[in-house]
Amino acid sequence: MTALPPLYILRHGETEWNRQGRLQGRFDSALTPEGIAQARAQQSILRRCELSRFAAITSPQGRARETARIALEGLIAPINEDSALSEIGLGEWAGKYRAELIAQSGARDGFDLYEMAPDGEGFASLHRRCEAFLRGLRGPSVLVTHGITSRMLRLILMDRPLKALRDMRGGQGVVFHIEDGKQKRLTLRG
Repeated sequence: MTALPPLYILRHGETEWNRQGRLQGRFDSALTPEGIAQARAQQSILRRCELSRFAAITSPQGRARETARIALEGLIAPINEDSALSEIGLGEWAGKYRAELIAQSGARDGFDLYEMAPDGEGFASLHRRCEAFLRGLRGPSVLVTHGITSRMLRLILMDRPLKALRDMRGGQGVVFHIEDGKQKRLTLRG
């Protein structure tokens, strides 16, 4: 992929369904008190960054919008929405319990479920969607998205093969800075 501007990528804070072990996909669930605290931690991290030339773009899903509102308050306005930052589609498995689906489907773990979901989007389609979104970026941006979509964006930005998606580190309450194909995981401690 051609050189892209610097990016900060955030995953939404913990939701009620995250806590319950339910897959969300395109469904939505409210942030928990812990999820709100994670968004505030992201704001503290971003306050240490030079964001004067940065745009803000969030997934239109409620959990990402609420995280963006908290994490970017007083730092960047307006916050634009783009459906390309939505979470991977899970088809028939959206809203189901991860542990039950693993037991029923023969998946190795929860990660496999995203690829196996009946009528789901799958990793190859998500890759194409994220790649097209990144090609359309015109300047430095803060992106607020979801767990699998965050991993896919960063995988593409670091020019890694699709099979490396499972190895991409995630996390709520952290910020990933990507510039010149290199990733740095920013936390409150460092």
